[in-house]
Amino acid sequence: QVRPVESGGGSVQAGGSLRLSCVAAVVTDSDGCTAWFRQVAGKEREGVSTFATVDGSTYYAESVKGRFTVSVDNAKNTVYLQMNGLKPDDSGMYYCADSYSSCRGGDPRTTDFPYWGRGTQVTVSS
Repeated sequence: QVRPVESGGGSVQAGGSLRLSCVAAVVTDSDGCTAWFRQVAGKEREGVSTFATVDGSTYYAESVKGRFTVSVDNAKNTVYLQMNGLKPDDSGMYYCADSYSSCRGGDPRTTDFPYWGRGTQVTVSS
């Protein structure tokens, strides 16, 4: 598999929850980095979260801290993004991205990830 595959997007009301799944392109129990980005039409892709597969360390954008949680199921080679307390500003296309390189720490850069999924749409209504 050369491309991560996302699923789990949908439409929810503000305050609701969704769990996104990403069947990763990299082996999740080896050294690497999986990131979630989101993009709204007309805006740049924004880093939401990263998960370092070697030690489980995580990063969250300030806008989602305390509401989003990233986790992994190594048996399924899948990384999850649990999104609680959703807000209309969380709406967008969510992309999973993988790299065999370690997470750089902090805000992820799109150029650090060679493998990208096609995205899953999240729509949060007020």
